[in-house]
Amino acid sequence: MKYREERDSMGVVRVPEQALYQAQTQRAVDNFPVSGLRLPMAFIRAVALIKHAAAHVNCRQGLIHREVAVAIERAVTALCSGKYDDQFPVDVFQTGSGTSTNMNVNEVIASLAARELDAQGFHIHPNDQVNMGQSSNDVIPSAIQLSAAVALKEQLQPALGELMAAIDRKGESLAAVVKTGRTHLMDAMPLTLAQELSGWSAQIGANVARLQGLMPRLCALPIGGTAIGTGVNTAPGYGAAVAAELSALTALPVTVADNLFLGISSQDMAVELSGQLKVVAVSLMKISNDLRWMNSGPLSGLGEIELEALQPGSSIMPGKVNPVIPEAVAMVCAQVMGNDTTITVAGQSGNFQLNVMLPLVAYNLLQSIDLLANAARLLAQKAIAGFAVNHSKIEQSLARNPILVTALNPVIGYQRAAEIAKRAYREGRPVLEVAEEMTTLSRSELEKLLDPKGLTDNLPGRSG
Repeated sequence: MKYREERDSMGVVRVPEQALYQAQTQRAVDNFPVSGLRLPMAFIRAVALIKHAAAHVNCRQGLIHREVAVAIERAVTALCSGKYDDQFPVDVFQTGSGTSTNMNVNEVIASLAARELDAQGFHIHPNDQVNMGQSSNDVIPSAIQLSAAVALKEQLQPALGELMAAIDRKGESLAAVVKTGRTHLMDAMPLTLAQELSGWSAQIGANVARLQGLMPRLCALPIGGTAIGTGVNTAPGYGAAVAAELSALTALPVTVADNLFLGISSQDMAVELSGQLKVVAVSLMKISNDLRWMNSGPLSGLGEIELEALQPGSSIMPGKVNPVIPEAVAMVCAQVMGNDTTITVAGQSGNFQLNVMLPLVAYNLLQSIDLLANAARLLAQKAIAGFAVNHSKIEQSLARNPILVTALNPVIGYQRAAEIAKRAYREGRPVLEVAEEMTTLSRSELEKLLDPKGLTDNLPGRSG
């Protein structure tokens, strides 16, 4: 590999000849050969958008030439196109402020902008022009929130909406299917499959509402606080103006945080969002495990549904097919729960005026959003939409469910009903036959009282 020499405030550094980044990025590459993990490009693009907005505002305030601002904005547009994704080699495990990544973006933008500025006689410096009115300490926390807000809007919320719609469509087709309910994994009162799925849908809907509810707080950025929150080296109104530009660029309700010291010194907003992502993970885990149980068998399990067969399930047992999509989703959920723990610990590292685990927060937060979005779509398209119902197995189990006797409690009392249930279970007979022998109720009365469909229709406010 050929190298060139670049100089920063600490001296000369050898940089790969074709690299768009400069000395400070190379120092970070040399200093942090830790994991090989890179910050997501969604985060890099959020940093770049902040540079775009800042350049526009700095130009309007007369602090940089228009040609410089335009060149920076064009460089950001090129960067966001994905053409230069290989120019961001800094490891996630770096300086806790994310300064290395901030400078990486500054240097790449400066190099791209210089291509047209040099011919016009303008000089551009990563710190003096691209980073004007900024510090890593307000840019990186702002980029964490901005990138997360974009990812929620463009990825996770649409994916959850798709999952909710798939559940609702499936539920509508199963309104007439009555099955045995289960509590403690044991037989309980009946419900329809549509009712069961409505619980899943409501879970997802509540998650969407929670995520939408935190969006205004997530979009309140500490931009303009610069080094510690005092706004040193910025003109009056700078932060609000940058926020307005970012709002226009992203179509998000971006504002300036009420307290910049809070936004720079803490990651409470990221911890709150991560907590809500954990709730999404819990919901998807519950749905996945329900699907796995309902699909279990096909002979010795519940066997109520049959998930689509997607691949062979065993390298040794021919014909075996496993519930691979719910299993994959469950693993995603476990990862997101782990990420939440990491973000929680990182959030505690706000020492005085700066949190010093910002890159770790950014990486885990965006990974959680990305994983959950992909998992929700998989669950919708390859599990919910295509599962088939085993009507005979459901009807057989329902007919032999002794817990149906609960409906007789108001007529014969709990104790007598318990005796009927135990005998029905012991003898393996339908509860209706045993109740007919052990009570004075006629068969027609029992059939009406023990009708499984009728027992699913007793919600408050309903008649009949």
